[in-house]
Amino acid sequence: MTQETSGPRPVPTLEMVAALAGVSRATVSRVVNDSPSVDPELAQSVRKAILALDYTPNRAARSLAKRRANAVTLIVPESTSKVFADPFFASVVQGIALYLTDTEYTLNMVISSESKPEKTRSFLLGGNVDGVLVVSHHSGDNSWIHLSGSLPMVFAGRPLVGGKESYYVDVANEQAAYEVTKLLTESGRKNIATIAGPQDMPPGLDRLAGWRTAVREAGLGEGLLEEGDFTLASGAKAMHRLLDRGVPVDAVFAANDQMAAGAYTAIQGRGLRIPEDIAVVGFDDDSFATSVTPALTTVHHPIVELGKKMAETLVNLIEGKPAERVNRMPTSIVIRDSV
Repeated sequence: MTQETSGPRPVPTLEMVAALAGVSRATVSRVVNDSPSVDPELAQSVRKAILALDYTPNRAARSLAKRRANAVTLIVPESTSKVFADPFFASVVQGIALYLTDTEYTLNMVISSESKPEKTRSFLLGGNVDGVLVVSHHSGDNSWIHLSGSLPMVFAGRPLVGGKESYYVDVANEQAAYEVTKLLTESGRKNIATIAGPQDMPPGLDRLAGWRTAVREAGLGEGLLEEGDFTLASGAKAMHRLLDRGVPVDAVFAANDQMAAGAYTAIQGRGLRIPEDIAVVGFDDDSFATSVTPALTTVHHPIVELGKKMAETLVNLIEGKPAERVNRMPTSIVIRDSV
């Protein structure tokens, strides 16, 4: 009588643990490395899967896992022309570079679009980088978003896709927009319009919500709404559309300073005065805020510091150190001459 054998049992892997626990490979790695950044319930699921599979991270495997490219990639899913025209991106890069200066990591940048997603995916998965930073993401940017299971990833702003495990650095966009709009209501303005940002992006959505709450709270109805794409030209076009309605407008909240500067050109081009006829406020406190006349009242967005915090969070994730999943940077209102 012969005894059948089923062959040797496969050696459990990190991927097998992740599949059984229903989490990403990166989450299993953080639990194995005793990182406190993992949600306790997820960590418990991972530990149960480790016990069930009898998974033991051996020294050689862990040594291999620590081989790094010593490089991180910044992904900006926008057109090249938009990236180089917007001071927001330059400030984010400055902050990232300042933090990485004292580390072993170098920074490279991918200006990516959904037209050729396979090119970006191939680069990121080719062993070229240790982690990814994402700035200016849209709800349709799905081609590389799921790579967070393979590479540590940190977003600038609350991601609209990617799940509850996403790491991001942000400001309280909705609250800040509410506060700067309230400045207009408290100054006696009654017909407050907004030039909102794209509604497929978290800042566009959140800043619109803040404006809407402040206008309704002041008993001013629904207000007047036009949408731009965070560019100077879109701000001018949106302001022209508001003025062409033939409805009184005595104040405008633009969702960023570029669009506010665009609104200036439309308002002043029609012979109207700022702030006497129409008050204008913006968001970001970038170079556009001080290049216009009169100088723009706006929300100070600590963009350089946001870039630093993104880089710090990503490096901590790469190296298995504690990292906060959500970081919110403080904002403040800068009063100038446009109100």
